[in-house]
Amino acid sequence: MLVTGKEILQDAHKKGYAVGAFNVNNMEIVQAIIQAAEETNSPVILQASQGGLKYAGVEYIAAMAKVAAEKAKVPVAIHLDHGTDFTQIVKCIRNGFTSVMIDGSKHPFEENIAVTKKVVEIAHAAGVSVEAELGKIGGTEDDITVDEKDATFTDPDEAEKFVKETGVDYLAIAIGTAHGPYKGEPKLDFDRLKTIKERLNMPLVLHGSSGVPEESIKKAVSLGINKINIDTDIRLAFNGAVRDFVKNNPDVYDPRKILGPAREAMKEVIKGKMTIFGSVDRA
Repeated sequence: MLVTGKEILQDAHKKGYAVGAFNVNNMEIVQAIIQAAEETNSPVILQASQGGLKYAGVEYIAAMAKVAAEKAKVPVAIHLDHGTDFTQIVKCIRNGFTSVMIDGSKHPFEENIAVTKKVVEIAHAAGVSVEAELGKIGGTEDDITVDEKDATFTDPDEAEKFVKETGVDYLAIAIGTAHGPYKGEPKLDFDRLKTIKERLNMPLVLHGSSGVPEESIKKAVSLGINKINIDTDIRLAFNGAVRDFVKNNPDVYDPRKILGPAREAMKEVIKGKMTIFGSVDRA
C-alpha cells in the first residue's frame, strides 16, 4: 500500500526501529525491494536519487514505484533522495512521490532554513512528507561530492532551531558516516546522536550506511535512527551476481536470465538489512 514517509517513520520513531530506504534505478531493483519487504513483513521506502531519475526518468521511476507500492501487502513510501533542485522536487510531487528530501546542506545555515522552509510549504500542501539535512556527510552521492575535510557533524543546537523554523518531518544528521564505499571502518558519534534525538524527539535519518558494521547500525537504531539509506550494498550485490552469471554462462544472452540472479542476490541483501534495522514484522 502506498503511504507517506511520515506515516512509516512516525511508527518507527514511536516503537524504536528503523526502516530501510533503498535506492531504485530499474525494475529488478524495485522488485527485489518489494519482495524482500513482503517476505519479511517490513514497511519500506523506495527512493530515487537525482542520478537515478536522470538515468530512468522521473515518470518511469514514479510509475514503477507506484505500481509496486499499490500492489504491495506492506506499507511503501516513494522518496526523492538528495533533492537539490526546486523544479525537480515539484516534478516528483506531481508524479506521485509521497516523500521528498531537500538537501540544502551545502548552503550556510540560515539559507538552508529558507530553502527547506519553501519546500516544506509546497510539499505539505500536497500531503507529501519532507526530509532535510543538517551537517555535511562526506563522500559522493551522484553529483554531490563533499570532501572529507569539509564534512561537518550536526550541531544539536542548530538542529533544534532548524526543525522549529522549517517544520520538516524527519532530519538527516551527520554523525560520521559517508556516501560510497569506506576505506576504513567508520566511527560514529553516538553521544551526538543521543543528544540530538532527546532534543528533537522526531524521526532521524542516517545516510551513507552501506559498509557500516552491523553492531554500529544496531546501536544507532537503539539511540533513535529511524530511516537508513542503502544504495552501495545493493549495487555490489547486483554487480557480483551479474558478473558470476556471465562468467559461468558465456553463451546466455537473455537479459531475463542474466538479471534474475541479480534480483535474487539484491533481495537477500535487503532482507538482511531489514533484519538488522528491526523492521521485520512491523508492517
